[in-house]
Amino acid sequence: MTDITSPSGDSSDRPSRWRRFSAAARRAVSLPAQGLDYLYHTGQSYRHFTLPILNGAIGDQLAARHDPRAIQMSFRQLGADVAVADLHLPGPPLTTVVFLHGLMGDEMIWQTGTPDTPRYGPLLQREAGVRCLYLRYNSGLHISENGQQLAELLTELVNQHPEGVGELVLVGHSMGGLVIRSAGYYGTHPADGPSLEWVHRLRSVFLLGVPNEGSFLEQNSHLTSVMLRKINVAPTRFLSKAMDQRSNGIKDLRHAFLVDADWQSPHADDLLMPPRTVVPPLPGVRYHVLVGSLLKTATSALHHYFGDGLVGAGSALGRVFGDPALPPRLRCKPGCLPSKATRVYFLTRKSTSTCVNSYKH
Repeated sequence: MTDITSPSGDSSDRPSRWRRFSAAARRAVSLPAQGLDYLYHTGQSYRHFTLPILNGAIGDQLAARHDPRAIQMSFRQLGADVAVADLHLPGPPLTTVVFLHGLMGDEMIWQTGTPDTPRYGPLLQREAGVRCLYLRYNSGLHISENGQQLAELLTELVNQHPEGVGELVLVGHSMGGLVIRSAGYYGTHPADGPSLEWVHRLRSVFLLGVPNEGSFLEQNSHLTSVMLRKINVAPTRFLSKAMDQRSNGIKDLRHAFLVDADWQSPHADDLLMPPRTVVPPLPGVRYHVLVGSLLKTATSALHHYFGDGLVGAGSALGRVFGDPALPPRLRCKPGCLPSKATRVYFLTRKSTSTCVNSYKH
């Protein structure tokens, strides 16, 4: 008798179909578990960002309440704070590179990678024979507060390890670059005497995607908050008040306030460009300004305003080296750079245009 379930009369087709159905069912059942497992392991990999993100958002409020979650500026090794005195920096003196992260970041961005593709710090240390140090700070505090803390920490570094620290190189990403510039200001304007020792050892500063003229994202956030407040109905007042809870560090990005007097000014929240202290480049220091771009061309107005999508190219290059308030010997004009300056444009594989400006004063 022929099996009616198999047109060909071959009943071996039935278990084959059943096995395929069972395998598909098992895969379907396991997908949610695999997804949860992936999310869990991904979350574990990026768990170290939780505290920096919290501090970037409301770190000033945490610090004001003496909340233990408020990050204290410190050098970091193996995921832990390290006191300057406990850093192992034996002689002879080596060029020492200090890395500073940006808003809501931490020191791991400079270090994490794979054996085949190491990140900036380990690669630089391996190939250039320099000493790399990584710093973490509360990016929700005023930039000037972090700048003063950095100036004090670098002073302690060169005083505690005079035999191990040679020339200094500072590398800052985004807000980290502004903190470096603020530290330079306070390092050359100490309250009790001449410039601090670390300033004399500083040779190079790298500013990677730094909003030297302010962030268009924060400027638009401030404008939105003001407009919502002006509408003056309950929902818009609530939204405006909620937006204004963002940290002082974020608000300082609006116009790149680097000095206490800037954010303390009664005009600090003006919509138009408020008064701002001129913070010139430090004499004898070479500055390297790197700018990203979403566009293939680095000459358009969109590139000038949007840059890499977070920092506009015009802000990153800005007037920091061409401010008319600067002394002539420290002034650089776009398109008319000093003989020692170089400008290089190149395209990466992802069609991201990068501009590197190098200035020596």
